[in-house]
Amino acid sequence: MATENNILLNDKPVFYRVEGEGQPVVLIHGFAEDGTVWEHQVEYLKSKFQLIIPDLPGSGRSPINEASWSMEYFAECIRQIMDKQNITTASMIGHSMGGYITLAFADKYPDRLQSFGLFHSTAYADSEEKKMARRRGIEFIQQYGAGKFLEQSYANLFSDITKKLQPELVNKIVARYTNFVDLSLVNYYQAMIVRPDRTHVLKNFSRPVLFIMGKLDNTVPYEQILKQCYMPGLSYIHTLEQSGHMGMWEEPELSNVFLEEFLMHGQIV
Repeated sequence: MATENNILLNDKPVFYRVEGEGQPVVLIHGFAEDGTVWEHQVEYLKSKFQLIIPDLPGSGRSPINEASWSMEYFAECIRQIMDKQNITTASMIGHSMGGYITLAFADKYPDRLQSFGLFHSTAYADSEEKKMARRRGIEFIQQYGAGKFLEQSYANLFSDITKKLQPELVNKIVARYTNFVDLSLVNYYQAMIVRPDRTHVLKNFSRPVLFIMGKLDNTVPYEQILKQCYMPGLSYIHTLEQSGHMGMWEEPELSNVFLEEFLMHGQIV
């Protein structure tokens, strides 16, 4: 049974859904997405786990607030949601920016995680080249608006295979997520630019860590994630051979199997 709830953060509601029963699993969406990005995973996993699916401040059904955004701030948001649900420990899966938030949470609250997963995400800080690209993105958003920016950038998140075989999927995602407020995207980018390297989290975390990589990912390159897979003491490593940066949509069935396997093992560690 699905329930809807919220917490108050800086006097603004932060919406989240709870689906299913069992071991708690928090699913954190990425930049310019909301909790619906996990649509296929929720449908598949809700019969086995209790899924907590937030819309981060400024995304989906959570309005923008006036706080100073950072990965640590969003991690605190997740902690408050867990506290409201009386969840002591959970597994956590983060997509892209959601992975940065997951790492920030693991850095501050490692004892509250049974396991965590990086889905097309990285523990490295932004390179100078990446920071410059984000700053150019901010300038474009400020000049032309979030909708125009996302129309141009979203297609690059998918592999050429997906764009060729499933053009309607790309169009569907673009249509779903191009209604963002300009300031939300600008603030997300600024928060990502200043986030620190968190490879120490991977090295120090004593429980299972999941890596799901897109072989054709141009946003978080496959080779970059490979270098991090051997940092944790216990890693689960999976490659989506035909995916870019949106494997939960590009190869949903395989993504679901990878997640289920990881989460089931996490219950007995």
